[in-house]
Amino acid sequence: MAEALVAGAFLSGFINVVFDRLISSEFVKLVVGKKLNRQMVERLKTALLAAEALVADAEQKQDAVYTADELLDRVQIKAEIRKKVRIHLPRFLKLSNRKMVNKIEEVVKRIEDLQKLKDTLGLEKIPTGSSSWRTPSTSLVKGNVYGRDDDQQALIKMLHDNNDHKLSVISIVGMGGVGKTTLAQCLYNNEDLMKGFDMKAWICVSENFDIIEITKNIIKGITSGVCSLDSFDLLQQDLRRKLSEKKFFIVLDDVWSDDGEKWSNFITPFQHGTKRSTVLLTTRKENVGSVVQHYNSYLLNGLSDDYCWSIFADNASFPESNGRSELEEIGRKIVEKCDGSPLAAETLGRLLRTKHDVSEWNKILSSDIWEFPMMDSKIIPALLISYYHLPAHLKRCFVYCSLYPKDHQFDKDELILLWMAEDLLRPPKRGQTLEEVGCECFDDLATRLFFKQVVINNEMYFVMHDLMHDLATFLAGEFYCRLSKQPSEKEEIRVLTRHLSYTHPISRETYFSSKIESLRTFLYINRSPFQTRKESTMLPGDLLSKNKYLRVLSFDKLSILHDSIGELIHLRYLNLSWSIIEHLDITGTPLKEMPKGMGKLKQLHTMSYYIVGKSEDNGIQELGGLEARSARLRDKKHIERLLLKWSSGDDMVLDSQTERDILHSLQPRTDLKKLTIDGYEGTIFPYWIGHSFYQNITSVYLLDCKNCCMLPSLGQLPSLQSLYIGGFDQLKSVGMEFYRNEGSQYSSPSAPFPSLEKLEFCNMPSWEEWYLPNSEAFPQLKWLRIAFCD
Repeated sequence: MAEALVAGAFLSGFINVVFDRLISSEFVKLVVGKKLNRQMVERLKTALLAAEALVADAEQKQDAVYTADELLDRVQIKAEIRKKVRIHLPRFLKLSNRKMVNKIEEVVKRIEDLQKLKDTLGLEKIPTGSSSWRTPSTSLVKGNVYGRDDDQQALIKMLHDNNDHKLSVISIVGMGGVGKTTLAQCLYNNEDLMKGFDMKAWICVSENFDIIEITKNIIKGITSGVCSLDSFDLLQQDLRRKLSEKKFFIVLDDVWSDDGEKWSNFITPFQHGTKRSTVLLTTRKENVGSVVQHYNSYLLNGLSDDYCWSIFADNASFPESNGRSELEEIGRKIVEKCDGSPLAAETLGRLLRTKHDVSEWNKILSSDIWEFPMMDSKIIPALLISYYHLPAHLKRCFVYCSLYPKDHQFDKDELILLWMAEDLLRPPKRGQTLEEVGCECFDDLATRLFFKQVVINNEMYFVMHDLMHDLATFLAGEFYCRLSKQPSEKEEIRVLTRHLSYTHPISRETYFSSKIESLRTFLYINRSPFQTRKESTMLPGDLLSKNKYLRVLSFDKLSILHDSIGELIHLRYLNLSWSIIEHLDITGTPLKEMPKGMGKLKQLHTMSYYIVGKSEDNGIQELGGLEARSARLRDKKHIERLLLKWSSGDDMVLDSQTERDILHSLQPRTDLKKLTIDGYEGTIFPYWIGHSFYQNITSVYLLDCKNCCMLPSLGQLPSLQSLYIGGFDQLKSVGMEFYRNEGSQYSSPSAPFPSLEKLEFCNMPSWEEWYLPNSEAFPQLKWLRIAFCD
């Protein structure tokens, strides 16, 4: 019964998406006609509603619903194109094709046949979680660690007992979610314990024990720098030199590999440290790292019910939200079922944070999911319950994340774009954009601990806890496939596969079956921004022609793009940024101008750059109008990052006032968060640069404005945190105008640069004076750099 609950919970969210498409008035108006009559639409509608009650043959049913969604989407797209375009259409866009109608009839029959099994099997409709469950209004306070004092002391004693050894390897062993990483973090941040160590580093390893990559990361960790070496021999020699005669403390978090040969090769440089040097592992396997002579393991058991209750109560805001003894009694029984897992207690506490009725708590306590088999200790029933009680649209958003590898640091904005492309989000409310809906969904899942935030090199990323990743993978079933460097049998592309991701080159002979014709996602995931390969990938010629329902498409090192991509009318997300196709990868390439007619992409949501050409077909008018003024950036909503770059190779010479007028005309809306101006050739800036009504700007970069003799008034930007000014050849003085525009009626009396934390001046050879205002400027400044200004 528990397996049926899971299948039904996931599928109900999918059916809701398809049903919303089916009953939309626009769809009915566009599609219902002679070929696809209203009776057929009603039959499909009835079949989808009935299918929600059927839990047997879940994969067959889900496949049928996928097919229905694909066909409905295709019919709607063709109808819309036909309505807008009056010229002769190519054959693949014609709506009157009887083949499509036959397919829809086929799908309806499949769902109806499956529904007939319901009465025979005696199955009933499964209720799903409430879709109105709101996000808590407050976030949890991090930092409370319960019940691990004795464990910390035991490990500290273990460390001190190894004083006579040059190298000790200690592993914290325990099941997923028991708190191994939290305990390691406590030791790593224990100031008294760390006083005696010369260097330390924290490395997340995960399932892929790549000794070259791990060695690189250790070097970067202990030096806080970069490592450009690729040879394993050179890496080992470099690490040996850095560790030689040093006492170090290295944490390798989440280690899975027990390959003795790999460990023996990897650990060699660590033998050259001084006494009491330590490598601390967290792992689910007791024999990981045991090849080292002085090896000890520490088994981390689950918490007591009392400590789990403390974690649960913290996350449920209990008893502040409702201190009734009846709720506490139920809550303590729920905690008993967590079996000592702090992650389960935390997650369930967050789930019940806004639920104050006894009946809601009893539903969790009596759920059949507690009887779910733990699948080799990977799927914790408590986490499964958290998933089950998600709103329908969030279920599919979460499962889609199974395409990421374990411990992958993914970008929030990119994931939202993928959700949008796959129609996973709920419809926007009036005045709301789909991106804003996606942001709400993401924050909702993060609030419920499905994602956790990490900051790397001042950039924000997100990762999924291992157990959450296991849960997503389990729920994804055969419809999702994630290919790794050395794929296992489980990773084989199957006939039911709709969503495919990969991190390494794909061999057609190894993976592709001639039966694969229903892919919706073909997604390359870059594991490292520094990953480079010289060879190119040849995309299988029939991938695009066979998989005509593709919505998400991205490649790694693609050299040739087939013409059949033009027939992918479902495509919403195309990413060529890792390809080597000439003049299409505009990020970091010497592209001189955009292709003609970019302005025709009316539904384009994200564009990294727009490089202005000299003809009318690819000039600034493609953003709206015949000149900079007509581009009307002030009317372009939701622009958060803006780069305005002047080409140094332009033969046209303009006077300073014309330059200023152009920049004045390119004024964006006040939603802006990041502004970069590169190569501006005027002598002064227009008034909008630095105006206080840009309340959201956090960073400004002014680069190579070689003719400027005066800085703009940036001091009144209330949220500005980072400012870089460089390449101002003519600037001699930074005066009072830098802090506020005295001539403006909008000038603020507050201290200049109230939020600025990082300030950098570079390459200003004529700079002689820097005036400071009487008021205390830069109250939050933490980092100042002045370079090459003599």
